[in-house]
Formats: sequence, structure tokens, C-alpha cells
Amino acid sequence: MDMLWQYQFRIILLGDSTVGKSSLLKRFTDGVYSDVADPTVGVDFYARSLEIEPGVKIKLQLWDTAGQERFRSITSSYYRNSVGGLLVFDLTSRKTFEHIRDWQQEVSEHVTPHQMLYILVGHKSDLVKERKVSREEGERLAAALGIRYVETSAKCNTNVDRAFEMLTCDIYEMMKRGEISAYEGWDGVKCGFSARALYLPQEDTEQEKRCQC
Repeated sequence: MDMLWQYQFRIILLGDSTVGKSSLLKRFTDGVYSDVADPTVGVDFYARSLEIEPGVKIKLQLWDTAGQERFRSITSSYYRNSVGGLLVFDLTSRKTFEHIRDWQQEVSEHVTPHQMLYILVGHKSDLVKERKVSREEGERLAAALGIRYVETSAKCNTNVDRAFEMLTCDIYEMMKRGEISAYEGWDGVKCGFSARALYLPQEDTEQEKRCQC
């Protein structure tokens, strides 16, 4: 049976305004980079699929959240239905680095009783001369939070795919161990469906979905 995707993961990008969340997503999903980016208002949606091992395709629903305080009431409603989060800071701004713990704590308060996996992303690694946060500091913070760390540049396309692949693989490994699962009423993880299901009568489609889950 030809599977369009086995699982769908909802992933959210978190961090202060101007750290480059939208640039990362546009590079990852569309393969493009622009020096000019309008601030995200509320939440923007992106999507891309990854084949993380032979025959296993994961569809990613990617949510770009606004970093401004006035949009927090809007974006917080998306936290609970996400299974993964990229905590993004700007390597040229210590303030955005120092706010990472606040973002992680805020999200953790909203996702309970669900579980969210994170990775820490230091963005704009191409701006070497303007750097304000060292790799060692990033690694120490990630270790303190119990997560992995990667440095990226949307402009140079450095480690962009790797950041999303790392998080996707971490979520998938937890699913294989039975620590995360798809269930009704939560959109963080969903079971996939086959190409054949697109052409089945409705009653057969529903039966097939139940079998695959």
C-alpha cells in the first residue's frame, strides 16, 4: 500500500521577535532566503515531509509564532497541540539567548499533561564578527535544559535541515519506545493514511485509518 505519510508531527518555533524563525522555516520548506522579512502576526503555517528512514515518511506541520508580547494570548493556544518545539535565539543578541528559559517555561506550563520535545537553535551563525553568544554557552544551556543544540544560518543554509531532522528523529524514537503516541483530541501526533485511501468510499477509508492507528 502506497503511504503518503506514516505520521504527522506538529512542531512550533519559539523565540523572541527578529531571531529569524520565519527565515528558518522559509529556507527549510521553500529553499529560499530573503533579507527582508515582515514580523509574524499571530501564527503562520508551513509544511514539509521528511523520510527519516527507508519507508518511513513524516509530515511536519510547522507553526511560526510571533515573538511579540502582544500576540502571546494567540500563540499560547497552539502550544498544547504541538509535540515538538525549536527554541530559537539570535547568536548576535544576548537578550534573545537569556529569554530562552522563559520561553521553555511558558510553553511547559501550557502543554501539561502532554509532553513536548525541544532542541535549542542558535541562529545567524554566519554573522561571526557580530556574535555575542559562544557555542560553549549554547551547549551549556542545552545541557541544563536536557536537550540538544545546533547552530544554523538560513542565509547560508547551514544546518537548517539538520535542526528539523534532529527534532523529528527524537520524536520518532520516543514513539518507537512508546513514550509518545497519537490519540484522539490531541493534534501533536497523528497517524498517516495511504494514497489508496483518497479513492476509497468513506466507510472503507474510516476503517483503513483505524487499522493503521
